[in-house]
Amino acid sequence: MRIDQLFGDTTPVFSFEFFPPAGERGRGDLLDTIAELRPLRPGFVSVTYGAGGSTRDRTVELVSHIKNHIGLEAMAHLTCAGSSRAELDTVLDQLQRAGIENLIALRGDPPAGSDTFVPHPDGPAHASDLVAMIAAEKRPFCLAVACYPEVHKEAASAEEDLKFLELKLSAGASVAITQLFFDNRYYFDFAEKAARAGIDAPIVAGIMPITNVAQIERFTKMCGASIPSKLWARLQDHRDDTDAVTRIGIEHATRQCRELLDAGVPGIHFYTLNRSRSTRTILTNLRDVGTDTGASSA
Repeated sequence: MRIDQLFGDTTPVFSFEFFPPAGERGRGDLLDTIAELRPLRPGFVSVTYGAGGSTRDRTVELVSHIKNHIGLEAMAHLTCAGSSRAELDTVLDQLQRAGIENLIALRGDPPAGSDTFVPHPDGPAHASDLVAMIAAEKRPFCLAVACYPEVHKEAASAEEDLKFLELKLSAGASVAITQLFFDNRYYFDFAEKAARAGIDAPIVAGIMPITNVAQIERFTKMCGASIPSKLWARLQDHRDDTDAVTRIGIEHATRQCRELLDAGVPGIHFYTLNRSRSTRTILTNLRDVGTDTGASSA
């Protein structure tokens, strides 16, 4: 099922992101996580694509397994990084044969140790180019793209960044999923600006429950997201206490989700880091206060 068909009513769509683990033990742990999250009835789950296409085969295998054997709608990440058009076409052919209907098209990050993204000489340079390439080939995919409530690190301004989103949508994408954020004001401001610009695609809120202080420091440095000062102070007070940090992360993400849902957000995409505890607890908390967390399911 195309995920853009899930956003046709007022019921929020919940979804989860996973990454392809290394080794059989990691794969088994992830399948356990998926089994624990499946009763929450996600509208879809996504599987990331490693830097430079490094997990390409595992991504294809995992989204195929999730859709065809577990029975959840699965969306594959696909990036421009390190790939020629011919190599991307090979991946697209594999995904089509596996019955995958949904992709999130991304540029990809610069290689480790560099701040500059250099495209493959025979490949697309931007996510909008990748979207346009897939659309021009008339492949039967629903295309999602990323957007950035706190502005992409390489964008000259918020206005320029919004124009990049418009370009990706006009090229053929129909759903936008935000980078992680911890202050809902950024999401609301971004969604308002997008609406004023005439963007009517669903803008799904990306939420990452914090479980490790050093890890979230790395993530926010890479993507340019900020952490509210009061939340940061609490995390610093407990940075070496894993249980306390996880509890704080759950509490904060639950408050974020309640406010977003009350405002009518079309969906929430949880960056799970292949763990189930925090996401399960957050959705249980929302249900306990009567929030409608029913999601359209594939």
